[in-house]
Amino acid sequence: MTQPAARSFDLIVWGATGFTGRLVAEAVARTAPPGFAWAVAGRDPARLEAVRDAVAPTAAVVVADVDDPASLAALARSARAVVTTVGPYARYGTPLVDACVAAGTHVADLTGEPTWMRAMIDRFDAPARAAGVRVVHACGFDSVPSDLGVWWLQQRALERTGRPCARIDHVFGPMVGGVSGGTVASMLALFEDAVADPTTRRQLGDRDLLAPGAAPSATVRDPLAPHREAVAGGWSVPFPMAAVNARVVRRTRALLGEPWGEGFRYRERWRFGTWPTAAAVAVVQALAPIAMAVAPVRRALARRLPAGAGPDPETRRRGSFRTTLIGWVEGEANPLVGRLACDLDPGYGATSRMLAAMGIGLATEAFAGSPAGVVTPAVVGGAAYVARLEAAGITFEMV
Repeated sequence: MTQPAARSFDLIVWGATGFTGRLVAEAVARTAPPGFAWAVAGRDPARLEAVRDAVAPTAAVVVADVDDPASLAALARSARAVVTTVGPYARYGTPLVDACVAAGTHVADLTGEPTWMRAMIDRFDAPARAAGVRVVHACGFDSVPSDLGVWWLQQRALERTGRPCARIDHVFGPMVGGVSGGTVASMLALFEDAVADPTTRRQLGDRDLLAPGAAPSATVRDPLAPHREAVAGGWSVPFPMAAVNARVVRRTRALLGEPWGEGFRYRERWRFGTWPTAAAVAVVQALAPIAMAVAPVRRALARRLPAGAGPDPETRRRGSFRTTLIGWVEGEANPLVGRLACDLDPGYGATSRMLAAMGIGLATEAFAGSPAGVVTPAVVGGAAYVARLEAAGITFEMV
């Protein structure tokens, strides 16, 4: 697709007055190439101007409202790409995707809501492919380290052995940082939907939810009990966002035509230094779904868990994450081991840089030649996205 030349902006950051949206705007301001035309967008012009004046005096301001389809259509027509931090996406994301696909504008977000992602695939994948538009979900800590990390390790396996990994275990930790308020809101909304709707519950149990029409995935047994990590060290339990991340990885496999084999197995674990800590986390994980099924418990958690505001700059600077990818190639005695790392809070600092890098890449056609449709970070970005993230301080290293 060739977009009209009359676009006013290369990129628009939608939701820039929110906590994460402002961080994304800061990341764009730091890393945009010379001559890059971009804008901050949202509902409140006064707050938008305050954000613009504080973080990016050269950026423009665009006022639009999710409840005003005409304003969203105008926003989408004015840019080559839009990134959005406005969630929960199941409640606020669809009108923007609709407007962007209609306008021929790429759009990327931070969603970790698998049922909404499936709805976007069903509704917009074919129209987006026809229009040459890339709709890229899960461009933050959920699920870039998982999706792009697996793709990256598989490329290293092919380079070194000529064969892909038949299995990858992804061990998260150590990590320092808070949970994003947007992630919390999305999780609570998903629990609400699951309690009320049997279709949602059925979808959440489908490992192939984001790969409609693909062959069923190989079964991955992932015990809840603490497991000793021989390669990564420490003790591990299932990673809380594994159900989302693994489905994004599954969509990447399907879109790429199963290059690693239909029997490829992937799982995610959360690493802790001692068995008692891991065991305590496992107990919480076992009890949490039962507790969250009770409406008063959900309401109480909603009042106590992080909301729109996030940690102060010093706390974010002290944040960090490390993840270890352990890949087994058939016929090889030892696994391939890769590591992703970043010395920023995963839910805010790293996430904002991941989304900003995706938005700039889409807007500048750095990912030209990648497939259109409802795609994944690895499928649309590949090696070019890895390079952009490394330039932003997120390292990919074989160990």
